[in-house]
Amino acid sequence: MCGIVGYVGPQQAQDVIMEGLRRLEYRGYDSAGIAVLTDEGLQTRKRAGKLENLRKLLDERPLPESTAGMGHTRWATHGAPNDRNAHPHVSYIGNVGVVHNGIIENFAELRAQLESRGIEMSSDTDTEVVAHMVEDAVQDVDRSRPDWLREAVRIVCNQLEGAFTLVITHADDKDTIIGARRNSPLVAGLGDGEYFLGSDVAAFIAFTREAVELGQDQICEINRERGITVIGFDGKPVELTRYTIDWDDEAAEKGGYDWFMLKEIAEQPAVVADTLRGRLTDTGQIVLDEVRLSDQDLRDVTKIFIIACGTSAYAGMIAKYAIEHWTRIPCEVELASEFRYRDPVLDRSTLVIAISQSGETMDTLMALRHAKDQHARILAICNTIGSTIPRESDAVLYTRAGVEIAVASTKAFLAQIVACYLIALHLASVRGVKWGDEVSLIVNQLREMPGKVDQVLDTMQPVRDLAREHLSDARQVLFIGRHVGFPVALEGALKLKELAYINAEGFAAGELKHGPIALIGQDTPVVAIVPSPAGRDSLHGKVISNIQEVRARGAKTIVIAEEGDEAVVPFADHLVRVPRTPTLLAPLVTTVPLQVLACEVAASKGLDVDQPRNLAKSVTVE
Repeated sequence: MCGIVGYVGPQQAQDVIMEGLRRLEYRGYDSAGIAVLTDEGLQTRKRAGKLENLRKLLDERPLPESTAGMGHTRWATHGAPNDRNAHPHVSYIGNVGVVHNGIIENFAELRAQLESRGIEMSSDTDTEVVAHMVEDAVQDVDRSRPDWLREAVRIVCNQLEGAFTLVITHADDKDTIIGARRNSPLVAGLGDGEYFLGSDVAAFIAFTREAVELGQDQICEINRERGITVIGFDGKPVELTRYTIDWDDEAAEKGGYDWFMLKEIAEQPAVVADTLRGRLTDTGQIVLDEVRLSDQDLRDVTKIFIIACGTSAYAGMIAKYAIEHWTRIPCEVELASEFRYRDPVLDRSTLVIAISQSGETMDTLMALRHAKDQHARILAICNTIGSTIPRESDAVLYTRAGVEIAVASTKAFLAQIVACYLIALHLASVRGVKWGDEVSLIVNQLREMPGKVDQVLDTMQPVRDLAREHLSDARQVLFIGRHVGFPVALEGALKLKELAYINAEGFAAGELKHGPIALIGQDTPVVAIVPSPAGRDSLHGKVISNIQEVRARGAKTIVIAEEGDEAVVPFADHLVRVPRTPTLLAPLVTTVPLQVLACEVAASKGLDVDQPRNLAKSVTVE
């Protein structure tokens, strides 16, 4: 999720790059850095923390004048967010500089090869290995050819696995910057005698609106004389596809969306893929980011508590179904704010899973500390490297959602669900509860989920129309679901409360006749999350019966159902289709329409979608 800027042209590179980083800081604020090409070689400045820290450093230690360089604002994935791990990273000779967004999956193997040759690493990142590899490759290419640096980068890219955007410089070529991309964003910009690279067009929108589209597995060279050249990782030239950006400056920072929340909803297929990438073998083994728990520790677990707040708690509720079904370990989900006050029964055989996007949620942190005092083992699911909750846990699985600007969580929620699935599969595998072929089947289903989330996003226009035309004046909206559809209903109601300030409630559909059905009046909107007809037991038929019950009392039904489910059609005033998905994985697709619905209702009411009243992104007090 890091932000990247590259520049070659007549202006002072530092000024252009810092302006680009300012616009990209939403992509990461763990650290920031800049490198420029000068007569004295490659010059870098970098500093942990927000971009302002780098700006102060540049005031104290100005860079020499330069008209080519690159910059980076970091959201940490490998290595703690500190000065040492900040980008750019420089090769062992000092000629090559690299900034990087993404994950090099085979970096451990590559790092070991470099270290075996006596090359010392100066950081904990996966990025640094690329700088050393390019330095080696440069020594092997024909330096008389004008594209020698581009060719060296191409050689290295073909040795890398994972998702990455790279921008690379070399001290011997002050007129060239190289960019490369695989499964990670990169765009080029064309100005008047100047050229740009960026994670998105916000990086250069202040200087030009002319851009070049870059595809998968492509390398882009920007050169002062030759302009922009694009080749594939196979070395074949690529014809440039130019386009004009018609967004204003503010929209550019949001990727052309009206709200950061809409942009973050659109990023969810990539977030699901990133959270899975490199973590999961075909037999269900996962690699946790920081592990101080042995397999025997996990085999000794007799009970699991999941502690979290708000949206994270609903991710935990979904996880409970998967954990108990796949591992047969009893699992309870507790609001972190209530956990320690009821004196829960914990011991060394208890595993506590703490879920927090920020890693600083005070209620969750205090519940975690209470659990540690009772000698329970702690596993954290978190989106922020180096934050307090991961530091105080026995094991950590970091989600890879990137920075969320909008207060109401969307992509972090889906990433948390995926992380919970990974932990459940790992427990099932370590404890021998599932055979390898069973785990492999689920692994393959998980790998299909980014594509299915993408399918949902492609069909959301009717949901937007529904929100604006039928729900913007609603005084209350009810959400119902069963099994994993129940926490999805709770999350859908929470989003509508957060964003549109509408009285919205989520219920287990089976509880309707035990009280909530009294809320149903003429034209009351009821959103029903319908389980797959291929799912377990008779849940599908029971939810259809619940829909009939509320319709008989005048409700207007909005039904979320999978493709091919014709039984729901007679009972849906508005029908939203999602792809066929295994029951336990269904929340990854059924949640998305509810996010869009809430966002559009709020927008239609003229409300601030990204910053709803009275709310903050991270709750750091009890």
